[in-house]
Amino acid sequence: MTDWLMFPALAKPVNPPRAKLADGPALRQVRGWLWFMAAMVFLMVLIGGATRLTESGLSITEWKPVTGALPPLTQADWIILFNKYKLIPQYKELFPDMTLAHFKYIYFWEWGHRLHARMVGLEMLLPLIWFWARGKIPNGFAFKLFGIGCLIGLQGLLGWYMVKSGLSKRVEVSQYLLASHLLLASVTYSALIWQVVGARPRVTQPGRDRLRPLAAIILGLVFLQLGMGGLVAGLRAGLTYNTWPLMDGRFIPAMHNLLASHPLWRNFFENVLTVQFQHRMMAYVIAGLAIWQMVQARAVGGSALARSRVIVGIVIAQIVLGIVTLLLQVPLWAGLAHQSTAFVLLAMCVVHMRALLPSSAISADNAAARSAMISA
Repeated sequence: MTDWLMFPALAKPVNPPRAKLADGPALRQVRGWLWFMAAMVFLMVLIGGATRLTESGLSITEWKPVTGALPPLTQADWIILFNKYKLIPQYKELFPDMTLAHFKYIYFWEWGHRLHARMVGLEMLLPLIWFWARGKIPNGFAFKLFGIGCLIGLQGLLGWYMVKSGLSKRVEVSQYLLASHLLLASVTYSALIWQVVGARPRVTQPGRDRLRPLAAIILGLVFLQLGMGGLVAGLRAGLTYNTWPLMDGRFIPAMHNLLASHPLWRNFFENVLTVQFQHRMMAYVIAGLAIWQMVQARAVGGSALARSRVIVGIVIAQIVLGIVTLLLQVPLWAGLAHQSTAFVLLAMCVVHMRALLPSSAISADNAAARSAMISA
């Protein structure tokens, strides 16, 4: 008791009030940068999808983080790289008649994907250093952004490990690594959006607590669905069973076909029929939950209801695009549209979930104090 009286400055309430979010120019600049980074990750995923659909991912058989930023500059350089590609199983078994012109086409897809990934890394690192040095990033928030930067670096390492899996004994990359690569990009993309939405003031909406559990479940299932989509892409499962709503002549294929592989768990990752079937069924589950969320949000109203309606609309559009992609046997434009809509859905689910939680404790005083210290 005497400590509280003698040292009132050291006294802390049991439940200190959360600092209000700053909405000044400095934090608005940081939020703008984070939105830009999310857009760049979104573009990186699209380029990666195009690289996969055009069978370009194994065209560059070496990993040179620095010198690899430059494409071949002479005809002799092109021939050297083409000869290296000819040594891997994909060329020998799938494309033995490939011309140099076709090789250049697939090379530039993979090179563009890697170059864009390098740019994403620099666009994360350099502004982060600049904003931090200028005192524009509140304490604690910088650590979170540094963590996102580490995820981007890890994405590059995992990407090369994935490519390496298809250079010796396979004609394509491992579907496990492809799904992991996609999921890591999804986590990075979501983390950026999560932080930018959390770093802004919001009006507390009564009744939002009742929406959180279902919103969290939907967000988790969207992540799971993205992983399943990565398995579908890795196994080229979209090129099989190109009918809808029936699959192999039935809505639910025969169990002895769904569970044909042994041990049992392999079916969910390596059986083309099962992988595509579970991807289909998960889409229906997410649609049903999204509609139920919209019904629940009617009691809350406001922005929560508006977001839940948007999520339902995106889910329906995504299912339609998935059906079109399947029926047309995965043309490039349809595959990219399907993938991009999936990431739009993911973004909306992240925004919705984050908006249902309390604002982050990023205070104006925190940022202003650091700026004053830097200026002094």
